Amino acid sequence: MSKTRIAVYPGTFDPITLGHEDIVRRAADLFDEVIVAVAGSTNKRTLFSLHERVALAEGVFTASNIKVVGFSGLLMQFVQDQGAQIVVRGLRAASDFEYEFQLAGMNRKLYPKLETIFLTPAEQYMFVSSTLVREVATLGGDVHQFVSPTVEAAIRNKLGK
Repeated sequence: MSKTRIAVYPGTFDPITLGHEDIVRRAADLFDEVIVAVAGSTNKRTLFSLHERVALAEGVFTASNIKVVGFSGLLMQFVQDQGAQIVVRGLRAASDFEYEFQLAGMNRKLYPKLETIFLTPAEQYMFVSSTLVREVATLGGDVHQFVSPTVEAAIRNKLGK
């Protein structure tokens, strides 16, 4: 009997972008199950509540091997609780690498069985970040090419635009 390969893709996902979707769908082709772990305890000031971010992600992912779960606390505890040994991280640019490399090292120190897998998004999403999407939307810009229609509608509704 083969071992189930469970990967966790953590993030704030405020909002979830097409770049995030690209990473998750590609990870779902590599692993038996992908858990999109929406972080609740964050130092970031979010546009959407944890509940809203989880609901948006659930609306985006319908594949049977993708699950969305909100969490707070230490990521490594969440990963262990899920029975996973793989964390998926997206790298958009070389500038992401140093931080992600340090994070991967710390996470492995906390959970030695952990492997961190880095995936790069498709070329058209290399520059897309939730922060930039929020900024463009807040300033009245069009974000339809960066997020799904459901997420775009939620952003417009939240900002009253």
